[in-house]
Amino acid sequence: MATFTDPRSPSALREHDEQVEPPSGEGMKVAGGVAGWLDDRTGGAGFMAFILKKVFPDHWTFMLGEIALYSMIICLLSGVFLTFWFVPSAGQIVYDGSYLPLQGITVSEAFNSTVAISFDIRGGLLIRQIHHWAALLFIVAITVHMFRVFFTGAFRKPREINWVIGSILSMLALIEGFAGYSLPDDLLSGTGLRAAEGFMRSIPVIGSYVSYMVFDGPFPGEAVIPRLYSLHVLLIPAILVGLFTAHIVLVFVHKHTQYPGPGRTNSNVVGYPLMPVYIAKAGGFFFLVFGVTALISALVTINPIWAYGPYDPSPITAGSQPDWYMGFADGALRLLPGFLEFVAFGRTWSFNVFIGAILLIPALYTISGAYPFLEAWVTGDKREHHLLDRPRNAPVRTGLGMMAISFYLILFFASGNDIMAIKLHLSINDLTRLFQIGIFVVPPLTFWVTKRICLSLQRHDRDKVLHGRESGSVIRTAEGRFFERHEPLDEFERWNLVQHGSESPLELGSGVDENGVAAKHARATKIRARLSHFYFKDRVDPVTPAELAAAHAHGEHEAIAASAETTGSLEGPPQTQGLALPASERESVKRAPEKDL
Repeated sequence: MATFTDPRSPSALREHDEQVEPPSGEGMKVAGGVAGWLDDRTGGAGFMAFILKKVFPDHWTFMLGEIALYSMIICLLSGVFLTFWFVPSAGQIVYDGSYLPLQGITVSEAFNSTVAISFDIRGGLLIRQIHHWAALLFIVAITVHMFRVFFTGAFRKPREINWVIGSILSMLALIEGFAGYSLPDDLLSGTGLRAAEGFMRSIPVIGSYVSYMVFDGPFPGEAVIPRLYSLHVLLIPAILVGLFTAHIVLVFVHKHTQYPGPGRTNSNVVGYPLMPVYIAKAGGFFFLVFGVTALISALVTINPIWAYGPYDPSPITAGSQPDWYMGFADGALRLLPGFLEFVAFGRTWSFNVFIGAILLIPALYTISGAYPFLEAWVTGDKREHHLLDRPRNAPVRTGLGMMAISFYLILFFASGNDIMAIKLHLSINDLTRLFQIGIFVVPPLTFWVTKRICLSLQRHDRDKVLHGRESGSVIRTAEGRFFERHEPLDEFERWNLVQHGSESPLELGSGVDENGVAAKHARATKIRARLSHFYFKDRVDPVTPAELAAAHAHGEHEAIAASAETTGSLEGPPQTQGLALPASERESVKRAPEKDL
């Protein structure tokens, strides 16, 4: 192959070059002009540049929150379509639509319009089912997203307010779902409203007044459907949109959390910018969520109200069940003992209904919203956290989360005790007693098992860092001894196993001041110390630089001593910045001070 060399210098070669800008299209000129016109009047160019350059990390679990957002958007769009034909009225008319089995039956205008949407409006049944399935997916996505946030510790400072907003969103989603599923005024939803009226009456002292105010008189009345419609279409959606907006704004303000890894710290975010990468991915994911929702809606029937018929107080519908998201409250009603209803001061106090139907939901979500502040108080952790925890590295928190899930599941399954008794040919009383015992036994047992599993996984990670990965290859020495060959970990895998810190329980002071007088908050401090001891007493500390260096030196005493001299006590808190070192730098760990690692 021939080679030619030009004797001229680079500057001479570029002497006659002309800089030619690529021609811009007419559309770009128009867009630029509009953008400039808006910026002159709003000054939003800087803000938009900040937003579009915002970096988001990339992990599949972060899509759970996006599914919730997209499901809510689908609900809003499909709901607008349904409002064109739905009539929120309890006025009675004779059905004369295309569904023959109902012709000639007196129904409410709400029921009549819902059946008309399903059978007489082109695409109405599909849109109605998309609306219902998207609502269920919305509640599921919020719940699972909250699980991810809880188990990874993403609710810690500075995101406590966002966690509270998420808890309120989740509770409002239940109320919004119940209001929407009660609007068609069919037999199932009417039975649910009848039960809700009984729940309101169980409120001590003011229950009858609350029921009269909601239904504008005795049940069922004609006011409840228009009122539910206003709540379902106007008030609650406005609150949900406002809270979602605040939630997303706080995500931008605080920056997105990320999973730990090399190069990821509490002061940076490793990921893709919003424009153009993340917007393209988010847009594609929205249409994916919409497509899956539409596919399910086209293939799987949900809430076929024409099969239930219009609401009539006279039929006894013992087999009716609430939507799954209200199942845990129904289960609590079935498990609460009857002696909680009694007569005192000339009044009947139905706490067996009030606790399960009215008090349970706000109580659970209040505890959920308060948890970040409780954990910060117990642990004394006031630092900002932008790196997520591995659930195994917070065994008590993970155990509490699993305990809450087991508590929910027992209540949920208890809501179907009558169906279980029929299908399994068992005694409903025996099933109820079994669930009542389980509600006290299973959650603590779940906590203990989960915590032990997390601690076991931590010990396994510790052994893996110190000794490497088990290869499965057994080697026999010349002396006849057998041992398994271990493969060393690369620095990236090791980093994830040692990056977390070592936490210690808070120390309990004397409880008195310098004058021997009891401290003002001695009792609260004592409780806090006990809870902190419970939270951290079984902790498994990550591998320290000293232990890592000693393991690389095959446990020789001089290596341990040298490392202890440079890194301090082996019991001290680790400096995680130096643990995930490549093999070429292992020996320097023993010589360099820990602050330099």
